[in-house]
Amino acid sequence: MELVALPAFDDNYIWLLQGGTQALVVDPGDAAPVLRALHERSLALAHILVTHHHADHTGGVAALRAATGAEVFGPAREQLPEPFTRVAGGEALSLLGVNFQVIDVPGHTAGHVAYFCPDAGGAPLLFCGDTLFSGGCGRMFEGTPAQLLASLDRLAALPDATRVCCAHEYTLSNLRFAGAVEPGNAALRDYALQCQELRARGAPTLPARLETERAINPFLRSRQSSVRQAVRAHAPSSSLADDVAVFAALRQWKDTFQ
Repeated sequence: MELVALPAFDDNYIWLLQGGTQALVVDPGDAAPVLRALHERSLALAHILVTHHHADHTGGVAALRAATGAEVFGPAREQLPEPFTRVAGGEALSLLGVNFQVIDVPGHTAGHVAYFCPDAGGAPLLFCGDTLFSGGCGRMFEGTPAQLLASLDRLAALPDATRVCCAHEYTLSNLRFAGAVEPGNAALRDYALQCQELRARGAPTLPARLETERAINPFLRSRQSSVRQAVRAHAPSSSLADDVAVFAALRQWKDTFQ
């Protein structure tokens, strides 16, 4: 199994997973980078996985299906280019000889799903769309803070070695916010330096390791006292009575962070 991040648009990644002479891709907002990679690698596209309905994740689906005949899988409760096979949390898919578990992760959109493979080429693999980013999480366009917090809890419970394959190169900007929340977090400082070096070389910061995200991502750490104290200091007039309220205030802070 080989995992490749195909850059698209300004900051998207389309993930390509190669197994032998076949491949699957995740969230192809643009068909052109995928078709180019298939040609360069002499691959047949067997499957397309979609996490949610936004155009920068689905814009290339119809063209790829027409060009390759690939089968498309996507969230059961969202509108995608037809035809596609609807999937929901708890279902399992066998693709390219490996097994994927579908996880419901509403919050960014109402029907967002993620795809988790316990072992793809020797390590777990998570395609999480715009729910979890390295150092951050997606905006809540259709869901609620309670939904997104629960979704992130589901993802945070996956194995330490899980490779987090999100769909955008937002890492450096997310880490700037994370540093404002937890300026004393040594693991965060070290990780930020690593990511800065990667971007300086033109390399992606992804996939991230889930164990690292638990140590540095404020949205996975919203129950930690250091994060809660920072949120209270930022929004002293807010009622932060429970975990959801703290998470909501943290997400609102990120929405306006410069």
